[in-house]
Amino acid sequence: MPSHKEPETRWAWVEIDQGALRRNARAFKNLLGPRQRLCCVVKADAYGHGAVPCAKIMHATGTDMFAVSTVMEGVELRQGGINEPILILSEPPMTAIDTLLEYRLMPSIYTSEFALAYGERAVSQGTVGKYHMAIETGMNRIGVHYADVLEFRHEIDFHRGIQCDGVFTHFATADEASGWDYKLQCKRFDEAVAAMRDAGYECGIVHCDNTVASILDKSTHYDMIRAGIGLYGLQPAEVTRSIFPLEPVMSVRARVTRTTHPAMGEGVGYGFTYRVPRARVQICTLPLGYADGLARVLSNRMDVLFRGMRIRQVGNICMDQCMVAITQTSMRQMPEAEIGDIMTIIGRDGDAQITMDEMARLRDTIHYEVACGFGMRLEKIYC
Repeated sequence: MPSHKEPETRWAWVEIDQGALRRNARAFKNLLGPRQRLCCVVKADAYGHGAVPCAKIMHATGTDMFAVSTVMEGVELRQGGINEPILILSEPPMTAIDTLLEYRLMPSIYTSEFALAYGERAVSQGTVGKYHMAIETGMNRIGVHYADVLEFRHEIDFHRGIQCDGVFTHFATADEASGWDYKLQCKRFDEAVAAMRDAGYECGIVHCDNTVASILDKSTHYDMIRAGIGLYGLQPAEVTRSIFPLEPVMSVRARVTRTTHPAMGEGVGYGFTYRVPRARVQICTLPLGYADGLARVLSNRMDVLFRGMRIRQVGNICMDQCMVAITQTSMRQMPEAEIGDIMTIIGRDGDAQITMDEMARLRDTIHYEVACGFGMRLEKIYC
């Protein structure tokens, strides 16, 4: 169990395995040729893992660029000492332009109004604003439509205050690399880039691969790949699991804050959705709940690990606390817990393991959401 220093003010925390993160980043770096670059996506506080500490680890493995979702995520990286190029994966409001220029953040651009306002402000400050042009190739989320790229570049490229540092798109179905939709997006992107180059427009860094495309389709690595969820040891698709091993980076643990032996028939938690059966049951309280990412929909449906064994969560998960039951039966005798004992919500304990994927299936969601949720309030310990 953990040998590192735990939080002093709360008996629940997230552990981040720095070695696993480092090895995962190197695995993506090793996919690339000598002139290709690695962009590490650290949006949403590095998917709940802590943006600045993770970015520093990735920097040490040779990361060339970072990508975030919002301007303030980029500012946080700069204030944390990150000096590599930082790409905002969307076009922010015009009111953010001064912040972009102050912190050397590159926005994605797909409206001429923003592009020209960005250029004007850059000229007034005696600088040039770099950007990446987002191209819409079929996901219908953001970007300049692939058929309109020449018209768009004609509208903005005259401005001396802006410079195209890259062009990119994003795949909707890259886990089906042989599928029609994926191939159509690739074709549209290739044609849009070729059209701009033929017309004499600078494209800069050409990139389109997310985590799963980076693994499955080396033909679309172009100048750079954008690795995201895989950096944190979470597989982007079932098909990648057997061909590209990754190490989970996040574990979630808590210490027992109270134990009790309620009488048979007594209820546990709000609504008494669990009542103590005939068997001898020890109820243990853990100090984390749905405000920490342990979704309420998991109530009475999930396990935690204690001394290498699975025990059941019981009762409705509360905002800040949850309860588990150590049940003794004729078939299974278990050691009882004491206040201060560690239980594992996500991660490994001995030979037993509970994964993000398991919890995501119980919640009918994806592991991205599970990881982000645990990272919002629980203190992170880097070990």
